[in-house]
Amino acid sequence: MTFVRVCSENEVPPGEALRTESAAGPVALFNVDGEFFAIEDTCSHGQWSLADGYLTGDKIECTLHMAKFCVRTGKACTLPATKPVKIFPVERRGEDVLVDFDGGRYAA
Repeated sequence: MTFVRVCSENEVPPGEALRTESAAGPVALFNVDGEFFAIEDTCSHGQWSLADGYLTGDKIECTLHMAKFCVRTGKACTLPATKPVKIFPVERRGEDVLVDFDGGRYAA
């Protein structure tokens, strides 16, 4: 695994997101009550940024067609989305938040 520093934990307050670019494409990093999750930032339904969506608990709602995804698993939770988005491993080292962009996968 190759983890890359994305930000410090205080740069993404609870309930907020940060969009970052990687060789794998855009990735959205979410802070869910102090726990960080990274998913593919492009909605599988409408090709829209999920980092710009509405985070409620561990669900992100796409602002284009209101599809929801679980940021823990990447699974589509509501229509019109039916396909999941990739999830990426996240690690914290001190106050730094790191993502393994090469480790993106779809949840089982």
